[in-house]
Amino acid sequence: MGKLVISQFMTIDGVVEDPGGSESMDRGGWAFKYDRGPDGDKFKLDEVMAADALLLGRTTYEGFAEAWPSREGEFADKFNGMAKYVVSSTIQDPDWNNSHVIAGDIAGRISELKNEIDGDILVNGSVQLCHLLFAEGLADEVRLMVFPIVLGAGKRLFGDLAEPLGLALTESIPAGETTVLVYQPA
Repeated sequence: MGKLVISQFMTIDGVVEDPGGSESMDRGGWAFKYDRGPDGDKFKLDEVMAADALLLGRTTYEGFAEAWPSREGEFADKFNGMAKYVVSSTIQDPDWNNSHVIAGDIAGRISELKNEIDGDILVNGSVQLCHLLFAEGLADEVRLMVFPIVLGAGKRLFGDLAEPLGLALTESIPAGETTVLVYQPA
């Protein structure tokens, strides 16, 4: 059975919006202002190498599909080659290699994926999708790379949850100027 892993870059105040600066948020690009060091780079590489699939919302998928196919290297090769599932009601025939659309009963189809895939199913970005995953109890692990900045505005990973979400810290890893926090549902 697969493990659904939500992995996010996050500010101290919980903002996950536009860490790379490609989404035109006025405060975007904040992740590039800090060095995550070799430990952070290794963590992200190991995370992708352990994943068997990506699960993404439409907006994150479109950004990744534009950026990654032209890149090379171990990380890019893995990213481009693995199965990708995009939750979307508008994308019909995705162009990015090995991509599949999930529509309709999203929670049901993701539950099926967890039974079909043996390794990690990695979710990056995709805040609206993450809210659904939390609400449906589908997330098995949450990995946060916390950057030492407070933005004061932007989309938050844990904003507007219908019910409290209990998490248990299982690991804390210093990574350059950031800290990686790994949680499992309590």
